[in-house]
Amino acid sequence: MKISDDEIVVVPGGKPIIFFIILALADVGDEVIYPNPGFPIYESMVHYVGARAVPIRLLEEKDFGFDVDELAGLITDRTRLIILNSPHNPTGGVLPKQDIRDIAEAIGERNIMVLSDEIYSRLIFDGEHYSIMSVPGFKERTILLDGFSKTYAMTGWRMGYGVMRSDLATHITRLMTNSNSCTASFTQIAGIEAIRGDQSSVERMRNEFQARRDVFVAGLNRIKGFSCRMPKGAFYVFPNITKTGWTSKKLADALLEQAGVACLSGTAFGEFGEGYLRFSVANSLENLSKALASIELWAHRNL
Repeated sequence: MKISDDEIVVVPGGKPIIFFIILALADVGDEVIYPNPGFPIYESMVHYVGARAVPIRLLEEKDFGFDVDELAGLITDRTRLIILNSPHNPTGGVLPKQDIRDIAEAIGERNIMVLSDEIYSRLIFDGEHYSIMSVPGFKERTILLDGFSKTYAMTGWRMGYGVMRSDLATHITRLMTNSNSCTASFTQIAGIEAIRGDQSSVERMRNEFQARRDVFVAGLNRIKGFSCRMPKGAFYVFPNITKTGWTSKKLADALLEQAGVACLSGTAFGEFGEGYLRFSVANSLENLSKALASIELWAHRNL
């Protein structure tokens, strides 16, 4: 797929694209469908513009994909935007190619835009990445969000970008210019070097995250009350903790305060995150092993 310069908007981080797109496309009374649990900014930004946030539940039994038939049932005449995120934060789920095609078919010819958050697209452990922008007829209806923070470990550099049709890019560029002026020139130069440079570091990092994922998921599954599916992408694991008898927020707080292990309650990512915790494996194997030992000791004492 060929992309021209006037179809790209460079912004300081990934969030501005989410902010600007929802600001531009959704109004009071409009509806935006988004994954839940999901990146919290989706829901909060929809509420900010006065639109109606319509969650679609991610299902553990589908490796945290969703039911496309349910999506079809949520689409109404007021639907203006559908948000997809694959690989997914917080679950690590990856939408397979067939699901993407089925989603496109469910949308059909309706005048609905898709915001496809693909920031973790280079961090996939099982299968291959496939963008809805590749589906015939959807390049013009898709805003692809990507950036440099995950692939190139450039989180502090604050550089992301959106790919969209040129007429929309003109308006998003105007929002960008009037809010942030521009993305810092030196980070853009660094981004060019990252793209043009040797990509072997990306593969090494992906392999390392996969090794950490394998160790951490196996460790969690040995702990009483924890059950964790193997995430297919990103660098998070999202264990089910319902058998502990604890709520997500209460358990996350207890692990931090009593076991010294930081994680997030699944409810930090939406109401359907209850019963889960999110751990990041963006740490050393040594520290991840220490965390598992601390969680296991806590569980032995408290469950």
